[in-house]
Amino acid sequence: MSDAASLSDPIPLARDLIRAPSVTPKDEGALDRLQAALETLGFTCRRYPFGEVDNLYARRGTARPVIAFAGHTDVVPAGREAAWTNPPFEATVLDDMLWGRGAADMKGAIAAFTAAIARFDAAGGDSAGSIAFIITGDEEGPAINGTKPLLEALHAEGERFDHVIVGEPTNPHTIGDTIKIGRRGSLNGVITVTGRQGHVAYPEKAENPIPVMMDLLARLKARTLDNGAPHFQASNLEITSIDVGNTAHNVIPENATAKFNIRFNTAHRGDDLKRWIGDEAKAAGLGWTGRIALDLKVTGEAFLSTPDWFTDLLSDAVEAETGRRPARTTGGGTSDARFIKHYAAVCEFGLVGATMHQVDERVPVADVETLTRIYTRLLEGYLRGGRG
Repeated sequence: MSDAASLSDPIPLARDLIRAPSVTPKDEGALDRLQAALETLGFTCRRYPFGEVDNLYARRGTARPVIAFAGHTDVVPAGREAAWTNPPFEATVLDDMLWGRGAADMKGAIAAFTAAIARFDAAGGDSAGSIAFIITGDEEGPAINGTKPLLEALHAEGERFDHVIVGEPTNPHTIGDTIKIGRRGSLNGVITVTGRQGHVAYPEKAENPIPVMMDLLARLKARTLDNGAPHFQASNLEITSIDVGNTAHNVIPENATAKFNIRFNTAHRGDDLKRWIGDEAKAAGLGWTGRIALDLKVTGEAFLSTPDWFTDLLSDAVEAETGRRPARTTGGGTSDARFIKHYAAVCEFGLVGATMHQVDERVPVADVETLTRIYTRLLEGYLRGGRG
């Protein structure tokens, strides 16, 4: 893509990005391709490598307000490639669909926002404010070398943002369904109960960790965390693994482990949940001579963005292009918005996520075009609408 006019069509850039098999933490040239497109549009680009991960920051303009697009070029593994109808990294366009890993999550949205800028430029006229891109290669992975340290570095350098839109595939069924205005928090827990191995015929000579584990898990599941919060569904605790690793019928094992996750709303803070889990572990271990170890990690706190004119502007753009007024929700998993919320007002809107992370990930070409038009309207209203 050698000129700005060619970038007004999002599909060629989307295909170019999909062809880079950028499975976390590998980049495989994805950021180079995006950087080349943005430099064609007049952006100044800087790379921020952390560990194995490369990240990209691009900005055009110096004035406020600053609207930023945040996203990621890394993708999850393709899985068994022979199961795909079209190869996952060939970026096939067939039957009016764009196929490939990252089409929905979220290389299609990155291309759509880039194309929206090209269309915004082509429309001409005065513009107030600046545009930025915050792009990571570590959203699908541990998320420790991506958006979080990138934003810390940018803030230290004096970069500021007024509003950020994250291009995650927010729509469950149809483009225009949903804008994310917050996210639930997430706590990952690992419980290890250590007793003493012994023969089942002589239980008095052993300490069986399994009943203690069962009691602790039952205590955790017995609590109704809440009945929901404004804009949030009820918090939930899900046990995801229980493992003893015992292949014998006549042996009491030494160890039992379990894993669980809590998705929680704004009725809770991660540290409060950790204290509760610790208290339940102490109660389950009363009178027992073994040991209960907890490994608890909060990967994101629940947050709700304050609705403002930007959210209304985005909703208006969605409704103008789709005829649907999008719902404002907080469901689904975590996203990098949990880091961005510390620096700017943030909301999320992208493509339909029905096939993300699946074999045969794909999006309608028409949806990528619709998203481009929505983003173009958003830029017009933000940078030429006199709001700030």
